[in-house]
Amino acid sequence: MKPNRNCTFAATLALVTATAVLAPARADAVSDFYKGGQITILVGYGAGGGYDVTSRLFARHFGKHVPGRPSIVVENMPGAGSMKVANTIFNVSPKDGTVLGVFASSTALEPLFGNKMAEYDPRKYEWVGSLHRDIASCVIWKGAGQGVKGLPDLISAKKTVIFGSTSPTAITAQHPLFLKNMFGANLKVVFGYKGTKDVSLAMQRGEADGSCGMFESSVRSAYDQHIKAGEMKVVVQFGRDRKVPYFGDATPMYDLLKTDEQKKIADVIFRQTELARPLAAPPGTPKDRVAALRKAMLDTLKDPELIAEAKKLATEYDPVSGEETVQTFADFYGTAPELVEKARKYTQPDRK
Repeated sequence: MKPNRNCTFAATLALVTATAVLAPARADAVSDFYKGGQITILVGYGAGGGYDVTSRLFARHFGKHVPGRPSIVVENMPGAGSMKVANTIFNVSPKDGTVLGVFASSTALEPLFGNKMAEYDPRKYEWVGSLHRDIASCVIWKGAGQGVKGLPDLISAKKTVIFGSTSPTAITAQHPLFLKNMFGANLKVVFGYKGTKDVSLAMQRGEADGSCGMFESSVRSAYDQHIKAGEMKVVVQFGRDRKVPYFGDATPMYDLLKTDEQKKIADVIFRQTELARPLAAPPGTPKDRVAALRKAMLDTLKDPELIAEAKKLATEYDPVSGEETVQTFADFYGTAPELVEKARKYTQPDRK
């Protein structure tokens, strides 16, 4: 028996009509939820640093791209290298899209390295995306008083170079410790600072000589005046596939690695920082709101008003979509366990 063409056409038309009606209904549901409301963005570091500056600039324009145009509030919640925010978003924050968190990708991956204080699974967050794709570096203040201009100088330094950091889980600790454990750099990491801004002030006071975890966007926006004055110098950069012209003659760390295994170990540590400002919603956040937030993030970072304001601050954004962010974290969990363990050892204060 042949199908009735009129019936088939009618059924198809009904399906198309239902779909067309359903999509706006979903959009309206998100808009209705956020209208007159508020989204709070928790930033895992103190005021004035790179995470804070770029997150607040983003927040000033984010609300107009979210359905319902909610107000956006930014709150600083420093602690344990941004782990305080990571734990809060995963375990405490309401799972409705009203609270988001910005914290380090290295912190997000702490469970992979066996950190019991990391009470979350990065594969279960609802990743909105990453505000930026960046390359990290280390800087030295006034040559640490002994003319340190690059990684070879740091390795051969006669006097121990002091780096400031928030905690052992932060890249401000992990990156210099890798230089110490892999290359024998003569350095020590001191903990307890609230963020890179706090470390910068410590360098100016003479309490510390250097800081790592310095993304190009952070240096441009918050420390450009010190770079131009010759007080602060980028001495090593961690991009595997490209060098940052703004970092000048800073030593490309990957150029000093001699074996494929060393490069694979370095990838576990340094390629994660290419997700420079990941933005997360709690697990269980409704999928339609997640989709709306993902689109709003990308639309915000294309907003001409944001771009103009960012230009004045000598910064820029290179966003990573929510889907790509999800895949990136999943890929790290596919890393061979022996490489993860070696990477962990190379970033410990006392290598064991």
